[in-house]
Amino acid sequence: MKSMKFYLKLVVAGVVICSNVAFSQTNNSTNSPNIVFIASDDLNDWIGVLNGHPQVKTPNIDRLANRGTLFTNAHAQAPLCNPSRVSILTGLRPTTTGIYGLAPRHRDVERTKDVVTLPQYFAKNGYKTFSTGKIFHGGITPLERATEFQNWGPDGGHNPRPSTKIIQAPLDMVNNPLIDWGVYPVEHDSIMDDYKVASWAVAQLNEIGKEERANPFFLAVGFNKPHVPFYTTQKWFDLYPTDEVILPLAPFGDRADVPDFAWNLHWYLPEPRLSWLIANQEWDNKVRAYLATISFMDAQVGRVLDALDANGLTDNTIVVFWSDHGYHLGEKDITGKNTLWEESTHVPLIFAGPGISQGTQSSRPAELLDIYPTLLDLTSLSKNEAVEGISLMPQLEDAEAPRARPAITSHNPGNNSIRSERWRYIKYADGSEELYDHYRDAEEWSNLANLVEYSDVKAELANWLPTESAPHAEGSKHRILYQKDGVWFWEDEPIVFDKLIK
Repeated sequence: MKSMKFYLKLVVAGVVICSNVAFSQTNNSTNSPNIVFIASDDLNDWIGVLNGHPQVKTPNIDRLANRGTLFTNAHAQAPLCNPSRVSILTGLRPTTTGIYGLAPRHRDVERTKDVVTLPQYFAKNGYKTFSTGKIFHGGITPLERATEFQNWGPDGGHNPRPSTKIIQAPLDMVNNPLIDWGVYPVEHDSIMDDYKVASWAVAQLNEIGKEERANPFFLAVGFNKPHVPFYTTQKWFDLYPTDEVILPLAPFGDRADVPDFAWNLHWYLPEPRLSWLIANQEWDNKVRAYLATISFMDAQVGRVLDALDANGLTDNTIVVFWSDHGYHLGEKDITGKNTLWEESTHVPLIFAGPGISQGTQSSRPAELLDIYPTLLDLTSLSKNEAVEGISLMPQLEDAEAPRARPAITSHNPGNNSIRSERWRYIKYADGSEELYDHYRDAEEWSNLANLVEYSDVKAELANWLPTESAPHAEGSKHRILYQKDGVWFWEDEPIVFDKLIK
């Protein structure tokens, strides 16, 4: 056992040495703008400036948007944590990498094992890089810790958790311990993981503020909330009194014109269906808890922004705020993500700082994939020709500047959504389709795909479907859908439609 541990240390040391050689500083200008890269997990468009929910209170995210540019039509490349984050950080689509599920990790896949990630690219160009909280999905491996960032803070996570779940009723599908919501019984937020993540980020900014001639820095801060479990302290729940919570619009029968195949993308999940929430009188409570955790997370964003101000770093720092994907709270009869509809793909995306228009909004379709090339443009670094995103620099200078393509979201091979300013077109792996006109139907209640008068619209949008979808990468698992011998499988179990939980 000792020899194996020693071998691992040698391997990691070798990686560090190689990494230091490969990423030697090539741009050490102290005038280069800093980057603060703030992520939220499972946050849909429920922030004040996006008007996603009439009651949500996000004063800090809103003030960031008001001093920068908000992309009101931004979408994730995948409606699931791992593939979305891999796409953002590598600049490659899931249909390119074959990473569609919660595993594998990008360094374990042949296509991406040597890819230069966003933080590595900045390190190569003289930036001092830091990471805390959830930036990559899940726990950080020794290889990732040795190569992806130079300085690491707390990983963050789903803690603290009570000894027993607050919600005691058995869930309708997978009784996962993380699917829970309610007030965490402590008075101060400091026990929460996201608070600790923000504290570490603030401490780094305080140290940087003391340095006279510091290298530019890239600080990634990943907040877990509003990811399940929806726990936070009482004061955040107090913002949303129980008897005043406004529920999302979820009309009965909304799925009547939706292809049955859509169920396959979220076949059997930890997140309960709307029917379960109603039967157990938990819909109001879950919505309230989601809102409360959003406001708690927003307060942590505010602490980081305040630290930039206090240390005189704001004027020379680009801040980008994003969420990895959205979240349903009853719309289309479900909760959770794993869909190609608006609630699951639409995310906040904000850029603020030098070179960025202030107080503006762009309705042009944007992709999280675009963050990588945009940050290179904003910092005047040379392009990484390997990435597949398109820089948003034109829209940061002029919100009405045209975009070359719509936003594309993929969930398992062959299932893709195309989102333009007006339309959402979905094509599933069995060939079934959906089409929604967002000028007339922002809630996506009326599927127009089967109406002949929209054939030309569908054909035009279909031109943007990926010409090839990489098969599942080796080691893929968790939320994986595939076909074998004419049968569709979910999590390696055959899908039997008679067993569908609606």
